[in-house]
Amino acid sequence: MTKNCRDPLIRNVNREEMQQMVDWAASEGWNPGLHDAGCFYQTDPDGYFMAYDGDEVIGAISAVAYDATFGFIGFYIVRPDYRGHRVGLALGQTAMTYLGPRNIGVDGVENKVKNYETYGFKLAYHNIRFEGTARRTPHAHACIKSVGHVPFDALRAYDDRHFPVPRPRFLRAWVALPDARCLVWADHDGIQGYGMIRACLRGYKVGPLFANRPEIAKQLFIALQNDVQEGAPVFLDAPEPNDAAMRLVADHAMRRVFGTARMYNKAAPDIPLQNIFGVTTFELG
Repeated sequence: MTKNCRDPLIRNVNREEMQQMVDWAASEGWNPGLHDAGCFYQTDPDGYFMAYDGDEVIGAISAVAYDATFGFIGFYIVRPDYRGHRVGLALGQTAMTYLGPRNIGVDGVENKVKNYETYGFKLAYHNIRFEGTARRTPHAHACIKSVGHVPFDALRAYDDRHFPVPRPRFLRAWVALPDARCLVWADHDGIQGYGMIRACLRGYKVGPLFANRPEIAKQLFIALQNDVQEGAPVFLDAPEPNDAAMRLVADHAMRRVFGTARMYNKAAPDIPLQNIFGVTTFELG
């Protein structure tokens, strides 16, 4: 039976409660990483909220402020028996108020696009989650090396070109996640691409996967699978406008799982979608 809470209490969550938000995302079928909570939380500890009806948790949302100009909303979840009333609206207003005048991004559920439009969001493009099967290849390309072989500042500079704003706090924690591997393609011209694979509740996700050329993205995608269990599920969240990314998933016989609507409440950032073969995460952009 649907319940109605006209005036939910919404407050910030602590680190322990952040894990509950990730667990909720798992129950929604979003398949989060096993160690996402700590990295997500330290990126912006003030940007996570839960809604309560008395002592009961009935909803959650994140509103991560990367800097004074850009933020990202995720973890937008209302408990099923409270949906269709004011809880989602109150959570959305809380997130928007927290992020204030920033340009805000979101990977929204595709059938809820109209809801996001009421907050002023406009569709930029679609991201698609693909699922495949891990396959090991004996030898990686000579230009591929572990992230520890390149200076962090060089990795950060490359990442900066593929995300709306610099995100050093997140990036430093992300590439150091347990049960994960980050690989970089670097040659005499510097970094030409990088990717990361991490253990999730089910299988592994590749994200991000950034590359200057499709062949680099392909070789990184292949090499990232060499340290995971062969035959395990592998997921890639790819921007639909990137034709080379669509060819990559087709070449690896990956199937579409679901899609999201990447939306912004102001102008879409000027980032090179043709070099983005896999987004980092639907929750934080």
